[in-house]
Amino acid sequence: MRHKFIHRLSRFRHDDSGHASIEFAIMFPILFYFLLSAIELGIMNLRDSMLERSLDIAVREVRITTGFQPSHQELKVMICDEAGMIPDCLNNLLLEMVQKDPRNWTDLSNSTNCTNRAEETHPVTTFTPGQDNELMILRACAKYEPMFNNYGLAGLLTKDSSGDISLIAISAFVQEPK
Repeated sequence: MRHKFIHRLSRFRHDDSGHASIEFAIMFPILFYFLLSAIELGIMNLRDSMLERSLDIAVREVRITTGFQPSHQELKVMICDEAGMIPDCLNNLLLEMVQKDPRNWTDLSNSTNCTNRAEETHPVTTFTPGQDNELMILRACAKYEPMFNNYGLAGLLTKDSSGDISLIAISAFVQEPK
């Protein structure tokens, strides 16, 4: 009986059938993790680029059009018209515009106010239209739900209470005189 057991154990040790299955079972989750992370990073990069581009186009319109001081909602519409990759842009975009003195510079706060679908109201932000020849800083924050919420790259990113990821873009311009 002992001899049969040793013989079977020896035969099992020398048998190489199933090696590919074991390698696949070990390597597939790792490769799948990197695949999902690459897809998530590509989508996030595309949305961030579209937010940056749309903010720059809106700021260029404000800067070039002499005497044009858009309201918060008008500026949001201008940005959202250009940003095609941000889902529900008008509700997921929050703008903050502040006047800065370049001779007495103070940094913007590190915390950016963004929307949060888990809350009923949107947080109040600073939106001060500038006067002639003033340096204005415009910060936009857009939220979106990641494709793979808790797997891959999206599982490592900071999310709010509703599971959304923030995209932040900043632009500066000088208010042209009338």
